[in-house]
Amino acid sequence: MAKVRHSRFDCTPGCSVEAAIGLIDGKWKSVILFHLLDRTLRFGELSRILASVTPRMLTNQLRELEEDGLLVRTVYPQVPPKVEYSLSPLGRSMEPVLMALKAWGDANISRFGKPKGIDPREKQNPLAPAGQTASGHQWAKFDPVPIE
Repeated sequence: MAKVRHSRFDCTPGCSVEAAIGLIDGKWKSVILFHLLDRTLRFGELSRILASVTPRMLTNQLRELEEDGLLVRTVYPQVPPKVEYSLSPLGRSMEPVLMALKAWGDANISRFGKPKGIDPREKQNPLAPAGQTASGHQWAKFDPVPIE
């Protein structure tokens, strides 16, 4: 079921924060906006930049950003069709917010980022023999830590 977008805000304290976050909610919207700060991009370029986003998700996020007036979708009548995405003036006004998020992320990424050198797909399988990952790879060294 699709979520209800932009329902009425109750205008309690924090309402404006709720409204702003409502426009950039979703895993990819703020990242898309951030990359559009520098230049106009085509769908394929965005897809390459955001390698882990599916084409369907990227399309949905771009449509919602256009619907909300944060970006402009320009279609050139040619074969094959050429479509470019750029920030609208409203989207451009998000620049200080996006740059503040980037600065905060840069300062704190070590707290929340993935540990280097550990592939999250290589989690220990509780049914696998000691030192073996869920995918069957052997660890070079296995030193179990007692659970307290």
